[in-house]
Amino acid sequence: MIVPKHYENLHLLHENTMPNRAYYIPASMARFDLVEQRENSDRFQLLNDTWKFKYFDSIYDVKEEFFLEDYNTESFGEIPVPGCFQNYGYDKHQYTNTRYPFPMDPPYVPAENPCGAYVHHFVYERDANAPKAFLNFEGVDSCFYVWLNGSYVGYSQVSHGTSEFDVTGLIREGDNTLSVLVLKWCDGSYLEDQDKFRMTGIFRDVYLLKRPEEGIFDYFLKTACKDGKAHITGEVTFTGNEVPVKITVLDKSGNVISGMEGYLDGGKLDLTIEEPVLWNAENPYLYTIILETQNEVIVDRLGIREISIKNGVIYFNGQNIKFHGVNRHDSDPVTGFAISLTQMKKDMKVMKEHNVNAIRTSHYPNAPQFYQLCDEYGFYVIDEADNESHGTAYVYMKNRATEVWRDRWNRAISDNPEFTKATVDRAQLLVERDKNRTSVVIWSMGNECAYGCTFEAALKWTKEFDPTRLTHYEGARYRVLSKEYDFSNLDLYSRMYPSLEEIHEFVERKSGKPFILCEYSHAMGNGPGDLEDYFQVFEQHDEVCGGFVWEWCDHAIYQGRNTDGKPMYLYGGDHGEYPHDGNFCMDGLVYPDRRPHTGLKEFKNVYRPLRMVSFDQKTKELVLHNYMDFLSLKDYVRLSYEVTCDGIVIDTGVLSDEAVEEILPHEEGKLVMPVAVPEAGKCYLKINYLLRNESAFLKSGSMLGFDEILLENKDGRNRTAAGLLENPSETADLKNDFKLEEDDRYLMVSGMNFSYTYHKFTGCFKDMFFENGSLLDRPMEINIWRAPTDNDSDIKKAWMEAHYHKAISRAYETAVEVKNDRVEIKTVMSITAAPVQRMMNINALWTIWQTGAVDVKLDVKKDGEFPELPRFGLRLFLPKEMDQVTYYGMGPFENYADKKRASYHGLFRNHVTEMHEDYLRPQENGSRGDCDYVTVSGGRNHLSAVSLQPFSFNTSIYTQEELTNKAHNFELVPSGSTVLCLDYRQNGIGSESCGPDLRKEYIFEEEEFTFEIRLVPEKNETIK
Repeated sequence: MIVPKHYENLHLLHENTMPNRAYYIPASMARFDLVEQRENSDRFQLLNDTWKFKYFDSIYDVKEEFFLEDYNTESFGEIPVPGCFQNYGYDKHQYTNTRYPFPMDPPYVPAENPCGAYVHHFVYERDANAPKAFLNFEGVDSCFYVWLNGSYVGYSQVSHGTSEFDVTGLIREGDNTLSVLVLKWCDGSYLEDQDKFRMTGIFRDVYLLKRPEEGIFDYFLKTACKDGKAHITGEVTFTGNEVPVKITVLDKSGNVISGMEGYLDGGKLDLTIEEPVLWNAENPYLYTIILETQNEVIVDRLGIREISIKNGVIYFNGQNIKFHGVNRHDSDPVTGFAISLTQMKKDMKVMKEHNVNAIRTSHYPNAPQFYQLCDEYGFYVIDEADNESHGTAYVYMKNRATEVWRDRWNRAISDNPEFTKATVDRAQLLVERDKNRTSVVIWSMGNECAYGCTFEAALKWTKEFDPTRLTHYEGARYRVLSKEYDFSNLDLYSRMYPSLEEIHEFVERKSGKPFILCEYSHAMGNGPGDLEDYFQVFEQHDEVCGGFVWEWCDHAIYQGRNTDGKPMYLYGGDHGEYPHDGNFCMDGLVYPDRRPHTGLKEFKNVYRPLRMVSFDQKTKELVLHNYMDFLSLKDYVRLSYEVTCDGIVIDTGVLSDEAVEEILPHEEGKLVMPVAVPEAGKCYLKINYLLRNESAFLKSGSMLGFDEILLENKDGRNRTAAGLLENPSETADLKNDFKLEEDDRYLMVSGMNFSYTYHKFTGCFKDMFFENGSLLDRPMEINIWRAPTDNDSDIKKAWMEAHYHKAISRAYETAVEVKNDRVEIKTVMSITAAPVQRMMNINALWTIWQTGAVDVKLDVKKDGEFPELPRFGLRLFLPKEMDQVTYYGMGPFENYADKKRASYHGLFRNHVTEMHEDYLRPQENGSRGDCDYVTVSGGRNHLSAVSLQPFSFNTSIYTQEELTNKAHNFELVPSGSTVLCLDYRQNGIGSESCGPDLRKEYIFEEEEFTFEIRLVPEKNETIK
């Protein structure tokens, strides 16, 4: 083997790397554009390019010294840097959540360790004022060896950490050859078992820095406020001898407001800002600081802010704040781990559009520029070390009882002194690099490793080095309960996916530590369904500082488009890998291409900046609560309103500043809304919260959220629904001319313009013809099944065991009676499936009116032995020409009992294909709730469904069986019909795919209920 086995040596993590330091980009003069255009610095040379590359299945296959200058690379291909092997056809993709992709045998990794050899030629020009050269790698997975011009430079690991090498003695004027050998696995891989696709390569920027012989090496700036002044203190260290420094602080307008010059006293600096503007996520005000020495200038930005804990409550600049956060991985379906500034900013833009104010960098440090953007655009950041050894929890055990499993999790690594050096190293790489970033308010030691001596040491070093920030590590919960541990350096009590009851119980214990949900509301597929419930608990307790939804984006691999032009995204198991965890990687608030899920729309309105507290219709007094932490209403929001009647806007306007009183953060205020309400119709007042002033990502007037309230009037019925519900005999100009035919199987009922066939064995209509056009492609069904959502993953097993997915209706007795203006069909029936007993008994009454309208009343009594129902209702297969959907209910987005805050009441019109939410793994979607009526039209006829009781429905070109059986959305085959499901109720959504049980109030566990709905066919008058 041509390299030493550093990759299995726990005591050699780095070789020849520079000491850790803060991130910055130097230049020969003050430049203020180096956050996004750092290549504009004359002291920065970016080496990103297309490099020569050769992949090897095993490190033992690398026989030749490819790093020598005269080595012939004709057998090499090419690969972009930054990039990952697997995205360019080498090796194969693998997704695993918690399990190691190799045997758990630390520090050893598979002997046949895949690797890639890189060679890159570049030209270097020396700078007499900056003769030293430093080679930086910002991210390489998993470890790498480096050579320059044939000479060994060094070795490093920690995939998401920066490795810097002094190459002054090896680099030369003119042509140079850089060679790198990257291994897929190393002993550090045991600490990089994060929930993600496993990719390999140089995935972040590679560059050279030109530096003077003597100058600043590192600095650590701290801010504090006292007596209305801001104090900036710091420590500066130097390369070579200490040199004089000129330090200048500029405000946002470029005015000099503070500074000092000369030799620092022991490397210390101390500056004062009079009347400072403080930084927060709502107003991310940044000062510029310039550190200038004879031959180099460093320009950085900083915000003035303090974070502290008092009586178990987090205070930021003296204000109790809440984190409305998300967990974010570096993930792209095309570029993998390689994330550009453009991609970072796209994420941040979508976050700002949806009221996200905090990010947890799960579960590793992001690229350093990411934090500079967070400083600028305003996000609170939990900065997390590149440390997760979750796979140690999955060793084989005869007994996997919780107490046994918890007792053993920490033995292999987190409570093993052999890993203390590696654990502390990862904390130091994190903290040292990002210590000057204003947005970083919490240091997290890692994720899901359990607890022990390694984390005690990491936390101790972190807290001693930086007492200005808070510390976090959720895995502290997992340790040997009989052993004493040191938690004194851990500031927060962190939980993942707790129930609401657990949060209340913690607060009642008064531990003195704030409660933070580092992960909650698992946003997998159709979900999450519990955001509003968590919000209410967050607001109830000051000690609960908010949480971070898991997670931001769906992880998937783009595989081109299918023959229909639909994008194909692959997940775990689609690459022939073992082990894998299926589609558990697709659990984000946005799709891989960053289109928002409806769950993100839900998040946005749950975390709207204001909320309507009450509206007194008599006095016209509207009370609002300001949920912003720092901005008053008039600083941030403009109010508009609209009044609708049966979904038609009858009044609208924008409230003037004079009409709105100032409402301070966390306070309530009143205003007068002189709205007029008609005597008849269902009327709502909707208040829209609009962005007052343009921001970095949002235009003035951008919608930030809304509230609505039902208005009272004399007749609050929806008038369209009321018309459809009128007695058909009183409105129809038809004679009673029913014709009945019956045999053993069918009952045929005909009228002047319709002919319906009722199936006496199923208790539903087999076919329905109206005005010589068919209303049904297939027989009508009683429907209790839904394609399981990802959050149905647990209850799905019970549903399958109950055979709900095979349920059919069975009629026992049918009686028909012709009355003056109608035909009544009464059926005693049940829902059952082979091989189980009856699931429920139903007494059905079908009433056919002389207009062709059909009333159905289903009195249901469910067997309590069976689990809660997925849904209950009717399923109709309408001709595909009936593809236009009009409804009055909640929209425009899909909504469910516990996932409806993104929607409001209105009149909506869509094409049937627009009603489908195209989750990458097909599942139940597209339901619209609290409906008065829905009309599906097209072709010869319209069909309306209407009820006195609010109902939900969905329409789709796909059947629930198709959604159940297909693994990917690009595999779906349309049914050839418009499938209309009319539901009495559906089970809630929740977040049980990795969270608590669905809350009781959302569980469809009624054992007796009645479902009533009317079907009203009408002729399309445009068809002759």
